[in-house]
Amino acid sequence: MGSRLARVALTGVTALTMAVPAGCGGGSSNEAGSGAGGSSSGVTGSVTVFAAASLTESFTTIGRDFEAANPGAKVTFNFAGSSALANQINQGAPADVFASAAPKNMQSVTDAGNADGTPATFARNQLVIAVAKGNPKGVKALTDLTRPGLKVALCAEQVPCGAAATKALTTAKVKLTPVTLEQDVKGALSKLKLGEVDAALVYRTDARAAAADVEAVEFPESAGAINDYPIVVLKNAPNRTAARAFVAYVRSDQGTSVLTTAGFQAP
Repeated sequence: MGSRLARVALTGVTALTMAVPAGCGGGSSNEAGSGAGGSSSGVTGSVTVFAAASLTESFTTIGRDFEAANPGAKVTFNFAGSSALANQINQGAPADVFASAAPKNMQSVTDAGNADGTPATFARNQLVIAVAKGNPKGVKALTDLTRPGLKVALCAEQVPCGAAATKALTTAKVKLTPVTLEQDVKGALSKLKLGEVDAALVYRTDARAAAADVEAVEFPESAGAINDYPIVVLKNAPNRTAARAFVAYVRSDQGTSVLTTAGFQAP
């Protein structure tokens, strides 16, 4: 499976939860920020977060920070392609929070009646062309990906990074035949890191997280294919109190700082 579980230990969230309004799936950044670091919020127990693969590094950090602010709570992540996660949720997989890399996949969850409240957009992300360190193939633009013999990895169109790539390629009127279509952005990046392809269209955040191995080539057409990232507490969340606190923390100043440092754009 493309998903990976990351457990983090919680250590203390207080005023944070007091500021999260009951019945609101998204909460607000101001509410979240006012409560971070408290000790009497009552946020305890496990929180299971289904999150897009492109959020792996930043959410792992946020989860660790959330736990550090909330003694007695634990965050467990399931990272995978947003479409796969939405399907799992709609098929009854137990989860408290869903963070998608695109509104389309979130919409399938809300349409199925599995969201508690209205999803809130908390970040945006943009594609780059990832190439090997030193850019040995001299890739400078999207049109360079059509060169004979140059191997390219894309995400499958049903996942957000693939849909964004299709939109960018259409805008640029570039037609290319990838050697592989991956089910999430980490899969596409892995093909590049393994040397199986020469380039991959991935999110700027993923290229930045893998900066030791790859370089990012910006291209102007990606500005027209930016993905919004929505988040919501799920209707059947086993730990709704902690789920709301986590969503509020993601949208707080602390969470926003982690996301911005990773390369995400503000919503």
